[in-house]
Amino acid sequence: MSGWNNRLLKRGIWCLAALTVHCSLLTVNSAQAQDYVRRPPDLDRLTQELFAEIQSDEVPYEDLYETLLQYYQTPINLNTATREELRALLLLNENQITALLHHREANGDLLSVYELQSIEGYDLRTISRILPFVGVLSSNANASRGNLWQRIAREDNNALYLRYERVLQQRQGYTPPIIYQGQPTTRYLGSADKMLIRYRASHTKDFSVGFSMEKDAGEQIIWNPQKGQFGADYVSAHLLLQERGRLKSLALGDYQLQFGQGLLLSSGLGVGKGAETITTLRRSSVGIRAYSSLLENTFFRGGAATYQVAPTVQATAFVSHKNVDANLQQSQDSLAQYDEFTSGLLYTGFHRTASEIANRHQLAETIGGGNATYTSRNGNLAIGGTGVFTHYGTAILKRPEPYNRFEFSGKENLALSINYSYVWRNLLLFGETARSTGGGLGTVNGLLASLGPTVDAALLVRHYDPTFHTLYGNAFSENTRNINETGVYIGLKVRPVARWEISAYYDQFRFPWLRYRASAPTDGHDALVRLAYSPTKTSLLYVQLRQRLKPRDLASTDLLALDPFRAMPLPGEQLRQSLLLYYNTAPTTALELRTRLQASRLRDDTGLAWRRGYVLAQDVGYQLNRTLKLTARYALFDADDYDTRQYVYEQDVLLAVSVPALYGRGTRVYGIAEIRLNRSLSLWLRYAETRYRHQGVIGTGLETIQGTLRSEVKAQLRVKF
Repeated sequence: MSGWNNRLLKRGIWCLAALTVHCSLLTVNSAQAQDYVRRPPDLDRLTQELFAEIQSDEVPYEDLYETLLQYYQTPINLNTATREELRALLLLNENQITALLHHREANGDLLSVYELQSIEGYDLRTISRILPFVGVLSSNANASRGNLWQRIAREDNNALYLRYERVLQQRQGYTPPIIYQGQPTTRYLGSADKMLIRYRASHTKDFSVGFSMEKDAGEQIIWNPQKGQFGADYVSAHLLLQERGRLKSLALGDYQLQFGQGLLLSSGLGVGKGAETITTLRRSSVGIRAYSSLLENTFFRGGAATYQVAPTVQATAFVSHKNVDANLQQSQDSLAQYDEFTSGLLYTGFHRTASEIANRHQLAETIGGGNATYTSRNGNLAIGGTGVFTHYGTAILKRPEPYNRFEFSGKENLALSINYSYVWRNLLLFGETARSTGGGLGTVNGLLASLGPTVDAALLVRHYDPTFHTLYGNAFSENTRNINETGVYIGLKVRPVARWEISAYYDQFRFPWLRYRASAPTDGHDALVRLAYSPTKTSLLYVQLRQRLKPRDLASTDLLALDPFRAMPLPGEQLRQSLLLYYNTAPTTALELRTRLQASRLRDDTGLAWRRGYVLAQDVGYQLNRTLKLTARYALFDADDYDTRQYVYEQDVLLAVSVPALYGRGTRVYGIAEIRLNRSLSLWLRYAETRYRHQGVIGTGLETIQGTLRSEVKAQLRVKF
């Protein structure tokens, strides 16, 4: 009884502390506090802080954004979440995860999310960041489920989205064709309208069901089931069931998989290098995930299941079959005529012109495989093995360019891997090693360490042979794919005093073989440092510096030397330096201001002058009342050329992401109105325009606009059932 009384006393003391923490976090009255819990988090700010401050067009921002939104709509239950599930949130370091698990083991289920304040390592900033994505439910909250379809009908997280968008100016692709050399010029075959219908209902650790239909601008609406066309060009659907006794997950339709460090199977949870220099390095084995995004090439289509073989062992099996885009060309040798895909796979997802339509779903892709994972009872040790077999209906053969010498060719690829993670005191060791058909080896291994209460460090080493082929992997790398690369990454995060944080990384990499636009083996580096200061709970100021050296072939007009033996340009060093200043503040509960200045300069080793680009942007957000929120931005930009373009993350309608590339000179303006019509209906209206100076033509090819203005409108309606 004494132990029980002591626990009651501790919980009584905690309840008083939790009330104080609750007030300090929210500083609003009780009615407002309840509304805060229901109100969506500031996903735009969080996405910018963690992922969107690295100038790149190769990051799947939409998938990352939707993952965070899904965590908000189906929060992680802190009373049942495993170590891997907590890692997948990307917002907690290993010490914080370990402390939570130990607290749960010693004290039982949490009574409230604010009990986190009593756990070592959970400061107010950490709690406020994870608060929208976590919840506290009973350990057996889903024990009595009842009928699935009734639960779907009653589910609060149950909504249909209808979206429409269009560029207002006429682009060349939508003008009547002209006759050139006896043939009509290429034009888009569909209208300039872009439309989306999406539905999803989901509940944490229970189910997810949904579908998506999208028509891109320029695409046609065609009903031809024999060719897999059902109105919209892109159609996706899924059903995911979870926690049915030993059957942990069952997915039918479209889904994603992630195991180990993503070397063979990686979903949209892979972030890579960014402003978060520690926690985003590791990948979590989240297994099967429902797929509802709009990226048309990052998912499997078929079925997958995870089964609890033993208390510490889970096994997953999956099969997928779909037709993917590829450029089929007929070749002929002296003996026979045969088909081959000489340009490889196509990943744009666009089917607007006759040639794009001809490439649509031309290649049959069948994939099967599985994973078996052992996890110790305390969760500190995990060891798994993964196998993926891919078969294409027609052989793939890349163009006979020197940089394609070791690229995947043929019909089949088998890849096997072993992954591990081990927590020892304040250290996390993790890694994955794989081998693919042909003997290519890929390996990535890392270490995260808490050197003290305010210091975290990371080390990651990777090596991917030029002959290593992983078709759905996305482990940490400098390249867009895990091939032809060796590198070492060092990260550091220091919190010297309250409200201050210093983050930094240095990444040294080498490419042993040629790459596209690099006609010799090269090496380079990437370094970043960020100083952040939070003067109040509602404000954030940071400055970020980055330097990146990545050699590539330079334009022939800029070369000072040529390789006399190969008569082709040698790769030259291209140095890019960038600066980012950002300030976010909320003077009142209704008003939010964001100011951003980002600039970069670029120089090739040709003796030419620096080329520069910058953007200065001011954002304003105002919550007029409970039914209307307005957001706007005014930005000035000036970039010497496309190489100095600036990627600027923009707020958009819910479930949409906008990261335009700005170059030339001009202004970028947008405004969003979010209108809550009633409890079931919400409407978003967005207008954006880019106005250029000193140029009379915008864009190239079929996207060309005659004039100085490019503007687009977007409207979205959400219906909650």
